[in-house]
Amino acid sequence: MQKTDFSNLKVIYINCTLKKSPQESHTKTLMEVSKAIMAKENVKIDEIRLIDHQVASGVYPDMTEHGWDIDEWPELTKRILDADILIVGTPIWLGEKSSEAQKLIERLYALSGLTNNKGQYVFYGKVGGCIITGNEDGVKHCAMGILYSLQHVGYSIPPQADSGWIGKVGPGPSYGDKEWKGEKLDKPVGFDSDFTNRNTTFMTYNLLHLALMLKKNGGYNNYGNSREEWDDGERWEFENPEYR
Repeated sequence: MQKTDFSNLKVIYINCTLKKSPQESHTKTLMEVSKAIMAKENVKIDEIRLIDHQVASGVYPDMTEHGWDIDEWPELTKRILDADILIVGTPIWLGEKSSEAQKLIERLYALSGLTNNKGQYVFYGKVGGCIITGNEDGVKHCAMGILYSLQHVGYSIPPQADSGWIGKVGPGPSYGDKEWKGEKLDKPVGFDSDFTNRNTTFMTYNLLHLALMLKKNGGYNNYGNSREEWDDGERWEFENPEYR
C-alpha cells in the first residue's frame, strides 16, 4: 500500500458540546480518535470548543454590526478559513444535534456570500465531516442535517464522512466513561466498538484524500460556478430565448 503525504493539510475540529471547558466532553473523547490519526499523518490540527467563545446568534459575518455587543465569530472565521478540513462534533439531545452545532451552521451560512479568488463561494475546495455521540438513536439523523448544511455552503463531502457512537436507550454511561453512578466500569465505554473505530478511521482518511486531491488541483475549476461571473453577465444565457 502506497504511503500518502498529507503533511501540507490542515484540519479544524469544532466541538459543539454544551459543556464549557474544562468539563469532560464525550464528543471530544471520540474526536481524539480521529485527531490521533491526523497527528500520525502529520496534519496540522486546530480545535475550537464553540461554547467557550462568545459567539452571537445570527446570519451575518459580524453580529456587532447588528445589535450585539460582543461577537467572537470574526476571529474564529479566520481559523476556519485557514483549514482545508472541517470536522463538526456534536452530542445528541432529543434526537437532534446540539444548539451549539445549529449555531455553528447558522454562522457558517453567514459566510456563504463571501467568495474566493476565483469568484466561487469561499468554502469551495474545502471538505467537511462530522462526529456524533449520544445515548440514544440519532447519529445518522444528525449527520444528515450537518453534512447537508456543509455542502450547501460549499464544503465537499466524501464517502463515509460521518462517524458516531450511541449507547443503549435510556440513561447510561456515555462514550469514554470509566465509571457510572460512582461505580468503576470494567473498561471505558465504546472504545472496543469496531463499528465506531472503523467508521472514524474511514471518515478521517476519506476527508484527507479528498482534501489532498482538491488542494493539488487548486480546488474546483470555476467554469460555470463563479458567482462573480454570474453577476457580471453570465446569466445572459438564461435570459436568451435560444437557451430556453
